[in-house]
Amino acid sequence: MRWCVSIGMVAAACVLAGGDVPGFAAPGGRAGGDTLAQGRDEAARVDVELILAVDVSYSMDMEELALQREGYAGAITSREFLQALKTGPTGKVAVTYFEWAAAGDQKIVVPWRVIDGPESAGAVAEEILKAPLRRASRTSISGAINFAMPLFEANAYRGLRRVIDISGDGPNNNGEPVTVARDAALAKGVTINGLPIMSKETNFATMDIENLDLYYEDCVIGGAGSFVVPIKTREKFKEAIRTKLVMEVAHRVPEPVVVPAATREPRVSCTIGEKIWQERWGR
Repeated sequence: MRWCVSIGMVAAACVLAGGDVPGFAAPGGRAGGDTLAQGRDEAARVDVELILAVDVSYSMDMEELALQREGYAGAITSREFLQALKTGPTGKVAVTYFEWAAAGDQKIVVPWRVIDGPESAGAVAEEILKAPLRRASRTSISGAINFAMPLFEANAYRGLRRVIDISGDGPNNNGEPVTVARDAALAKGVTINGLPIMSKETNFATMDIENLDLYYEDCVIGGAGSFVVPIKTREKFKEAIRTKLVMEVAHRVPEPVVVPAATREPRVSCTIGEKIWQERWGR
């Protein structure tokens, strides 16, 4: 069951569950070989494998795209994030950052990197900032989730948790239904968190919807301790991103008032984006 928790203006998470991942050693092997295998296993261990999936659809204006990039770069190098790293068993996380739009349009900006302190955090932030900004058509949250899942299997790390972090300013309107992709990810033990961007006035010309935060809560996120941090003003952009990343790494939050989201019908239709697109374009 997933839980959505409201803390002030921010929807936060309950404490995430995670267990250790056992290492492997060749039975009957030499002590030196065992030590080497253990060393490699230890080097591969991280507290979380974190995928940052970032919306670059045309509904995002250039200022929002720049703020988004700066927000992630600033969050990764922030004092709060670096302190959060120290709270985990290994003191390090594996991160990759990709941009998405339509179901077949995803681009990796930063491949898997380990962040274990200020130097590695600064290097990842620099990679994020130096990539040219781009925009593309359509919004496929399901496509982003489906693109993200194989990235876990392709990396060299062994996280105690696997998390997909999705930011976006609109509902799914392309590709398979978002709930299908979400449920397939949850079935494999992955947690999906959300950063719905609601920093400008709703504009139906760009496929915006009201209550995007509720859509994310009921249709996008899921898994152990999943949460939503909405961005409701541009001034809060960077703060919200920092808050979200710190929560994902340290998973320490105030005692919440828990509402079991899985026990009710979605408050916003999970196919609202597809319906709006169909009504407007007839396809």
